[in-house]
Amino acid sequence: QVQLVESGGGLVQAGDSLRLSCAASGGIFGPYPMAWFRQASGKEREFVAAITWSADVTYYADSVKGRFTISRDSAKNTAYLQMNSLKPEDTAVYYCARSRTIKVVSDVGGYTYWGQGTQVTVSS
Repeated sequence: QVQLVESGGGLVQAGDSLRLSCAASGGIFGPYPMAWFRQASGKEREFVAAITWSADVTYYADSVKGRFTISRDSAKNTAYLQMNSLKPEDTAVYYCARSRTIKVVSDVGGYTYWGQGTQVTVSS
C-alpha cells in the first residue's frame, strides 16, 4: 500500500518561511516525478511545483516561482517544499503526489497517489 505523509505545515506570518516534507513508503517511487499541490478553502486544487526522479528538472507555478523550492532525496523517498517569503494568499492545504507516469504534468489527473495534506496558514 503506497503511502505519502506530509508534515511541516503551520501558522506563520507574512514573510516567514516553512519547509514541508513528504515521506513516501510502500511502493515504487522511481522513476516517477513528485509534485506539490495546494487547495485553498472554496477553491480547486492547484499545481505548485514538481520535480523529476533524478531531481535535475523542476517546475513551478508562476505564483510561487522565485519563492518556493522543490527538492527530493530519492534514497530516502522524501520530497520537500521550501517556502520563503510567504504571503496570505499562500494559505491552503498542501498535498504531495506521485506522478502516474514518468512525464511531469501540472494537472491533478496526472497523479496517482496523494498524501492527506498539511495546513499552511499565513497571517498578514
